[in-house]
Amino acid sequence: MLKLKRVHHIAIICSDYQKSKAFYSQILGFEVLKETFRETRQSYKLDLTLNGEYVIELFSFPDPPSRVSRPEATGLRHLAFEVENVEVERQKLIDVGITAEPIRIDEITGKKFTFFADPDGLPLELYEG
Repeated sequence: MLKLKRVHHIAIICSDYQKSKAFYSQILGFEVLKETFRETRQSYKLDLTLNGEYVIELFSFPDPPSRVSRPEATGLRHLAFEVENVEVERQKLIDVGITAEPIRIDEITGKKFTFFADPDGLPLELYEG
């Protein structure tokens, strides 16, 4: 068995770099650690942190293919973020024009959660911790 310590980062490829950069940094509140333009690939790599912890690598590539995400398909299902209060954070999304599903209760844990999407339709979840 491997001796894994933790998840190091999540890599996301976006179709509109500036739009996704603004979404993850200005709306979700990730801090930009480093932004690199890779000339040979004509692409950006944006390193994002959450509360000082390196979490997301946001990539841009010329003409990336679309990804099927609904109906449910094999592969990454969604990315979930823990929040103190789902109602408050859901309303913040709605206030900036982002559609969020109605709040549901996890039948296993009894915790509240909701889903929304990033600019490319990647399913994201707010989960009350």
